[in-house]
Amino acid sequence: MGVGQPRATTIPNTRAHFQARALLPLQELLFLPLLRLSASPRGRRPSLSGQSSSSLGVADSDSGSGSGAGTGTEARLSAILRSNGVADFAFKRVPGDYYDRSYEERQRILGAHSIDHLCKSIVMVNTQAPSTVIDCKDRNNSKYYVVVVQYTARLNAEALKNYLYALNDGKVPKRKFNLRLAPEETSLMLTGFEHNAVTCIGMKTEIPVILDEAIMKLNPDFFWLGGGEVDLKLGIRTSEFINCVKPFIVSCSL
Repeated sequence: MGVGQPRATTIPNTRAHFQARALLPLQELLFLPLLRLSASPRGRRPSLSGQSSSSLGVADSDSGSGSGAGTGTEARLSAILRSNGVADFAFKRVPGDYYDRSYEERQRILGAHSIDHLCKSIVMVNTQAPSTVIDCKDRNNSKYYVVVVQYTARLNAEALKNYLYALNDGKVPKRKFNLRLAPEETSLMLTGFEHNAVTCIGMKTEIPVILDEAIMKLNPDFFWLGGGEVDLKLGIRTSEFINCVKPFIVSCSL
């Protein structure tokens, strides 16, 4: 499969696809250097390549968060993507028992190139943030972050702490960074999307995004993540995801 023609875009029941020439719950966890996320080890070294925030548009009050949103969610997110210059993406409906299936079965359902191309967006909260940090206004020192990581990876919380400490030039004590999974209700409140439906596009709150560097190195550079509904998945060209979302790119998995 060539980079310019991801298999996912040729699936007959793909709900929406626009292609152009290519130019990216647990309520509480004990603090550990490594957070296990359904995974076999994978990862890279940290970098300081975060970019300025992108205007992706916040979700409407009737945004899709599971059943009932139907085509409305797909159409709304498609419009946001197109308005931000994204041309190579696809939406696909998956069976209701999708999350009961193996990674290999999910790969076949989506037409993904490999199981490493299956990713998820997780909302994390800095539980040790200073009392003055209560929202996402300062993307360099936000209360919340959305981290995009492969299903086959282990998230390295220590790498995230080190990255954010360096990002703030050491002006914020390192002990003030401690990222854990946000409670499910908090994730829903901030994004408008329920568990297993979270995506970085069209969130209710403009939360800064961290993309694991390992996803950048996937070949072909077209990965899958949540699509705003539990049974709706979004495939997107990595380079266009990065141009649209402007994430921090961090080596945060093993």
